[in-house]
Amino acid sequence: MLGILVNGSNHFIVSGPRPDSATARALVRQWSLIQIGKLMAIPGWTIRTNAFREDLLWAIEVRDGQPRSTAVAQLLEELSARGIVTEILE
Repeated sequence: MLGILVNGSNHFIVSGPRPDSATARALVRQWSLIQIGKLMAIPGWTIRTNAFREDLLWAIEVRDGQPRSTAVAQLLEELSARGIVTEILE
């Protein structure tokens, strides 16, 4: 299942089940920090580098006080128009 994790102007297209809030935060932390020499994979999710918007089935935004980029805001609006609700985690 494909979804999108949003964190400020960052976004990750993710292959895996819709994560709960604790896992979504952990995934954002894991993929937002570059840690050379460390592979800290959380089983069940991978970042996809190539996907179609039409295939996204869930959206979660982990807010960090930073504004969304224009491209991410547009994508979330398109998903909303398709009936996909963005879960927002403060």
